[in-house]
Amino acid sequence: MLRRHRSTLVAAVAVVALGATPAVPALGAPSGEAVVAAADRVLRVYNNNIENLVVNNADGSCTRISGPDHLSSILVDDAGRTGTSGVAAPDLLIVQQVRGTGQAEAYADQLSAKFGYPAGTYGAIVAWSDPEPWGSTHKCSSQSLGDLKKKQTNAIIWNTRTLNLAAGDISKYWSAGWLKPGTAYANGAGCTLYKPPNSDPDSTDYYKWKRTSAIAARFTIKATGTSVFAATMHLPQENRQNACAGDGDRGIADSGIHLGADATSLLNASTIRIVGIDANRTGIAASTLSGYGMSGYGSAATNGSSKIDYLFVKGTVRPSSVGHTVSGTKSNHLALYGFIEY
Repeated sequence: MLRRHRSTLVAAVAVVALGATPAVPALGAPSGEAVVAAADRVLRVYNNNIENLVVNNADGSCTRISGPDHLSSILVDDAGRTGTSGVAAPDLLIVQQVRGTGQAEAYADQLSAKFGYPAGTYGAIVAWSDPEPWGSTHKCSSQSLGDLKKKQTNAIIWNTRTLNLAAGDISKYWSAGWLKPGTAYANGAGCTLYKPPNSDPDSTDYYKWKRTSAIAARFTIKATGTSVFAATMHLPQENRQNACAGDGDRGIADSGIHLGADATSLLNASTIRIVGIDANRTGIAASTLSGYGMSGYGSAATNGSSKIDYLFVKGTVRPSSVGHTVSGTKSNHLALYGFIEY
């Protein structure tokens, strides 16, 4: 039953990725599953660019990381420590750079196994089910490891024990913005949507734009009926130099961030709001999404010496002794987390 439940949702996501309206029944926990209420009434949320579970090392080599090892490196207890008995099952994982449905589902099942739950307890939605490959070595001296990074999309993984998701509450994907190489920025006037015909024209990078497709969903906390909005985004590297969110658009507060129309509707209908993003841009203020009632959490560098990953939340977020940033993350990006009271 759990497998059938998730397969139906994946079919819905495939429709979403094509820009159509899902026409499948409501999707919640499998029939007969009891509603699980967190004893401490806390929604545990994480955000991380998992880099296809392949880490780029400084010497040009790459290291493949297992899903269980990566999960152990990002999940923390209330004191921000990994690997303790106080690490509780997360409710939402907002991730970037997965290969597609296959990797997202495998990662979700590894998360289920970590907490002794049946396979399928964690569901996964992706912006693209099976994106076409792009690029060459992806800066890996081993071609086989570089090949693992050629397919890239973004995903949201959720705990079906605590959260419900209806098929109509999954947004259509929306595209990031960028400044096409050779175009004058002109205070944002040169910006355009990063998708055909305004994407990389060469055969090597032709499908690179798909890695920046965003997706969002509106969940319901089963124990209370509280609505929860979550979005996953990954902006192009070009956003670091020139903030672009669309045609002539510098984005919210000149950040390069924007929300698609479907996503905005879901956000407006939600009490708790969460956006996880690899923005590929430094200096984005915690107040950037304040117009949506959201604040940023985590101020430490997340990629080398730069902070380019962000977690924005509308809700009561518990304080973090480690600044909401998990220093031992087994990825090129450090994970961010927020424990939200409801």
